[in-house]
Amino acid sequence: MEPDLEVVQIRRGESFKAWSHGYPFHTVRWHFHPEYELHHVVATRGRYFVGDFIGEFEPGNLVLTGPNLPHNWVSELPDGASVPLRCRIVQFSEDFIGNTIKVLPELGAFERVLERSRHGALFSPQTAAEIAPALEELIEAQGVRRIELFIGVMGALSRASDIRTLASSRYLPDPSGYMSVGINKVLAHIGGHLTEPFNESDLAAIAGQSASAFSRSFRRHTGMALVQYVNRLRINLACQLLMSDEAMPIIEICYAVGFNNLSNFNRQFLTQKGMPPSRFRTLLAANARAAEAA
Repeated sequence: MEPDLEVVQIRRGESFKAWSHGYPFHTVRWHFHPEYELHHVVATRGRYFVGDFIGEFEPGNLVLTGPNLPHNWVSELPDGASVPLRCRIVQFSEDFIGNTIKVLPELGAFERVLERSRHGALFSPQTAAEIAPALEELIEAQGVRRIELFIGVMGALSRASDIRTLASSRYLPDPSGYMSVGINKVLAHIGGHLTEPFNESDLAAIAGQSASAFSRSFRRHTGMALVQYVNRLRINLACQLLMSDEAMPIIEICYAVGFNNLSNFNRQFLTQKGMPPSRFRTLLAANARAAEAA
């Protein structure tokens, strides 16, 4: 089975993405992306897949996967059960980490870890326990503190002497092959043309499917309908603009991220973030003032 492309959105003004999710979750599927990913399991047990490796995981499982290496963690839960927090994740690009090592040559020891991660690097429970508090704080950290925590985590991984390589040496990720799959072409197109107009018929043609077949296939691959998926990406982009440009009018942000109707933009923002964009901006400003006063 070919892996699905995951579109990783690293926010403007940030060097990497740090987030968490529960289980079940829409990204839990056999997938790949060009970014490195540090994946730390907090709760549940189950089976995980990295390249051609299959193994059992439990809380404390800590794995770094390299660019375009397919992976998936499947928790074993009773039917209908869910957990609010299954794992914490840090994702960063090759360009970012490569440039960081050039600027900070002391991080050179991390290069061997990055090389191991191209086939999946599994760390010991002791290493996982060492960095777990930093990963927990990193999810909500802001500003320079994010960099401090990130460097600390990379340092701990660099010092680890008990790294196990997961996928076999003969396993070679083939992103060009993955990208030949219709839905992956569509996801890449959406990621590259997010703010431009397109419709389901356009994307079905890219996928080489009829409109009805594409609709079913897209929902199966992403766990959501096309409109829901696109709106989620566009609202995330709107949040980045709200955080990076406090003077930009909300109506300009609406059109800049691909919406052509302000009321629909406000409605979608409220649905996803639990507040209108104006309130989101107000809270950001209040948080910034509080941080300056501290």
